[in-house]
Amino acid sequence: TNLSSHPARHKLKPEVLILMRLNVGCFYSISTLLNRMIIEYYPGEEVNAGRIGLTIVIAGMVGSLICGIWLDKTKTYKQTSLAVYIFTLIGMLVFAFTLNIGHLWVVFVTGGVLGFFMTGYLPLGFEFAVELTFPESEGTSSGLLNCSAQIFGIIFTISQGKIIDKWGTFAGNMFLAVFLLIGTAMTGRKQIKNQSIKHQHKVNQLQQKARVQIKYFQFSYARVKRAVFSLDLNIVRVEACLTSS
Repeated sequence: TNLSSHPARHKLKPEVLILMRLNVGCFYSISTLLNRMIIEYYPGEEVNAGRIGLTIVIAGMVGSLICGIWLDKTKTYKQTSLAVYIFTLIGMLVFAFTLNIGHLWVVFVTGGVLGFFMTGYLPLGFEFAVELTFPESEGTSSGLLNCSAQIFGIIFTISQGKIIDKWGTFAGNMFLAVFLLIGTAMTGRKQIKNQSIKHQHKVNQLQQKARVQIKYFQFSYARVKRAVFSLDLNIVRVEACLTSS
């Protein structure tokens, strides 16, 4: 959907704020606690923990670039948002379940995939917010999103740290996965709702078109009926004239 063609909107929808907060908050939490997670399962691998963090950042840069180009060309904000959220959730689950298998190269791969989709959501959220608040200043919507995401990042980092202290790294990652699942469900529900509205609108258009065609057919039938009656009347008159003559 190309939102630029819609009437101007001055309100930033709460759903956009919440979805952005959840995704970016999870990313900030993972980035902050990554070294701690790696060291728990791979003692003495502080250098590689830093390299994994670098991999996440670089993959995220690539993801942001690709998502930004995709949005500029297609303007499919809602569909892309749902797809990125689904892949982010899958990446989070794969990262959590493979972190302790003992192969560091797997963590590099899963971390890169997770960073690609998590950071790839950033331009999508900012661009969507700018479109929704057009023609308001881009700085207002972007600043509001960034500020709220930072707050959620702090909350998630502290909460995940406490969970890791008490129940371990896997539980901490599942904590983030739950919120990503909530974000995915919210995005999917909104997408289904929009599709339902579009379908109902299309049905209403077809019904309206059918009613117009029925009325036109009734009008045409009435005209034909009047023409036949007039023709019969003329025939009677001609027959009467012929009889009298």
